Amino acid sequence: MTWSDFWALIGTLHGEASHAGCQRLAQELASRPVPEIIGFAERLAEALYRLDQEKFGRLPVADMTTRDGGPFPQSGDGFLYARCAVVAAGRAIYESVFFDESKFAPFTATTYDGEWLLYVPDEAYELTTGEEWHRLTRYDFESYSNPDGWPHLQS
Repeated sequence: MTWSDFWALIGTLHGEASHAGCQRLAQELASRPVPEIIGFAERLAEALYRLDQEKFGRLPVADMTTRDGGPFPQSGDGFLYARCAVVAAGRAIYESVFFDESKFAPFTATTYDGEWLLYVPDEAYELTTGEEWHRLTRYDFESYSNPDGWPHLQS
């Protein structure tokens, strides 16, 4: 799957990874051949991996503070879901955050939750094949897995 095809599919979310939007996307993807579903999964994993950087992960949650009023840190899961929300926002937003990390900050808010996007390839695969997909992608999208994005975590 080309990046253009990936971003066109993401565009069907209209900027957010709502449950209903992600279900529609999974159904659209399920109408395509299995190699395209796999290609979508690979592109999604790579997009999330590229966002897995300390400059984004160390941003505090936008709409929360600690008890003493200090910044509330993102959890690993929260950071993954924020990255999903950035991807769901579309290509222009996605590309812009690399040049201005402050554009990532709003996606850390609890009002943004891109978790549903993670399930789209699996759902599409199951709709197409009738089988559960036990997949691995070339890129690990879990938080803190990009060694270039988190150089100080490397031994």
